[in-house]
Amino acid sequence: MNLPKSPPPVVTAQTPSGSTHIRSFVHRRAHITPSQEQAIAEWLPRWSIRYQDTPLDLAAAFGCPAPVILEIGFGMGETTQKIAQARPGDNFLGVEVFNAGVGALLKRIHENALDNVRIIQHDAVEVLRDMIAPGSLAGVHIYFPDPWPKKRHHKRRLIQPAFIELLSSRMAPGAYLHCATDWEHYAQQMLEVLSAAPSLQNTCADYAPRPDYRPLTKFENRGLRLGHGVWDLIFTRRAPTDAASAPEAT
Repeated sequence: MNLPKSPPPVVTAQTPSGSTHIRSFVHRRAHITPSQEQAIAEWLPRWSIRYQDTPLDLAAAFGCPAPVILEIGFGMGETTQKIAQARPGDNFLGVEVFNAGVGALLKRIHENALDNVRIIQHDAVEVLRDMIAPGSLAGVHIYFPDPWPKKRHHKRRLIQPAFIELLSSRMAPGAYLHCATDWEHYAQQMLEVLSAAPSLQNTCADYAPRPDYRPLTKFENRGLRLGHGVWDLIFTRRAPTDAASAPEAT
C-alpha cells in the first residue's frame, strides 16, 4: 500500500505558552517505516488523545477507572508494551512527539490487543501542566531520557527542579516516580534533584535495583554486555503533611 510521505516530527501545540520551559524532546530527523506510517494512518484516531489546554478526564479517556501511569518519552514502545501486558489492571498514558515512535507503539497496541494504553503526541511538560489534574497519577515512568552529555547542554536535561515540582504536583500521595538512565553523571544529577524535592521520598538509600516490571530492552542488554551501567531511581510522593515537615536538603 502506497502511503503519503510522513511529515517531519511535530509538536502539536500551535499557540505560545506564555513562558519558556525545558521541553521533553529535541527536534531530530527520524526515519519512519511504511508500516509505522500505516499504523499512524489507521490507528492514531483510535488510541491517541489530542492535546488540549484543559484537564483530561482520565477514566473517560481509557473507558474505565484504573490507576494511571504516565510514561514520558516511550521511544519505540517496547517497554511500554511489555509493562502494559504485565499489568492489565493499570492504564498507561504514553507521551511522545516523534512519528516513528508513535507509529511503532500503535503497531504494538494493535497487534497485542492492548486496551490499557493511550498516546498523546505532544510536549510532556505542556501535557503535565495543562491536561493532568493535580494528584491524579498513580505513577510516572521516565526511562533513558536524552542525557545531553556535553556540559554546556546539561541545562537542557529534563530532570530539573522546576519540572520535578510540576510533575510531583500531578502525583497522588503514595504514587511513584521511576527514572532510569545509562549515563552515570545524569544519574547523579537525577539523584540530587529528586532528593532535594520536599514532596518526594527515596525508596532506597540512593539508587534502586531494577524492579521486575521494567524489562531489559535489547539496547540495554547490549550495553550491559559491553560493561555499561544502568541506574534506576524510584521515589514516592509524600502525603502533603509529610512534605511540609520534610527536612530541607543541604
